[in-house]
Amino acid sequence: MKEIKVKDASPLCTIVPDIEPGIRQTATGSEDHKCSSMCVKSTPEIEKKYVHRVYDAIAPHFSSTRFAKWPKVAAFLESLSTGSLILDAGCGNGKYLDLNSSCYFIGCDISPSLIKICADKGHEVLVADAVNLPYRTNFGDAAISIAVLHHLSTEDRRKQAIEELVRVVKKGGLVLITVWAVEQEDKSLLTKWTPLAEKYVEEWIGPGSPRVRGPSSPTLESIPETEENGLGGNPKVSRESLTGNAQHSACSTSQNEDDSLVSEDGRSQQEYFVPWHLPYHRAEVSGASASALANGLAKKDDKKGAVVYNRYYHVFGEGELERLVSGMGNAVIVDKFYDKSNWCIVLEKTIQG
Repeated sequence: MKEIKVKDASPLCTIVPDIEPGIRQTATGSEDHKCSSMCVKSTPEIEKKYVHRVYDAIAPHFSSTRFAKWPKVAAFLESLSTGSLILDAGCGNGKYLDLNSSCYFIGCDISPSLIKICADKGHEVLVADAVNLPYRTNFGDAAISIAVLHHLSTEDRRKQAIEELVRVVKKGGLVLITVWAVEQEDKSLLTKWTPLAEKYVEEWIGPGSPRVRGPSSPTLESIPETEENGLGGNPKVSRESLTGNAQHSACSTSQNEDDSLVSEDGRSQQEYFVPWHLPYHRAEVSGASASALANGLAKKDDKKGAVVYNRYYHVFGEGELERLVSGMGNAVIVDKFYDKSNWCIVLEKTIQG
């Protein structure tokens, strides 16, 4: 176990999972299986640049906007038995880590900056990767993954993250997963996002290993700010059944003003950059903005007085979450619904181990 201390956050550590008893036992298999597993756990460049580095840079501002509890997430957490141990994978600023005072929470996130915010609030947290959680098998009573999987850039990594959530809970444990939907209630939002063009998506050369963007790749533009999606509304709202086949991850070849969801070959556009406007007066709180501007990872928008970061999103199509879990032999879907532009599922672990 390797421990990396983060300045000014004494309870905080970064866990780098190795093959150790009590933390993670990796089953032995063929060399091909090992290679495939390593590829899935290897973080693609697009996630490093447009997820990890972005959230590290915007963490204080992002956290200041994240305080409202989504009703259906709150209802799920409040329904759990007294004394339950709940694992929040991708906990962000930790807004759910104290929601149910009768339960125990452990949060993790890939962003050290967000984890420091959680640690400063006194939460039990650590830096960890959603595709390689540093918990032993059958550890928790429940787990949540709220608005996390859409930041993973390959289907294999999204599937691996779900498998990890199931692995770390006990038999009978519940897992709540929510993701942004391609079927947005407000269609105008899609015009404010930057679709990834086919040339860019082609740079993925295998699971978890896209190339570094070349000079000919499309540049990032300053585009209007859009509000974050959330699970809002009345928690008693009726749940809609999910039907139809899942859409495959799409490579858009073009986009026109009349149809922002469909590419020339008829496939749904699901890969986007979604902007975050970091006000100039907050841009240097983390000290990362100057470097991001110099490296082309962010742009200035003088009209808005902000540094514009773009975050990578794979927005999910109807039925896609079910398709990812359809081959899992150790969990079943016990609930599924669409709410406020999010697809959501609740899984129950059926087999110990």
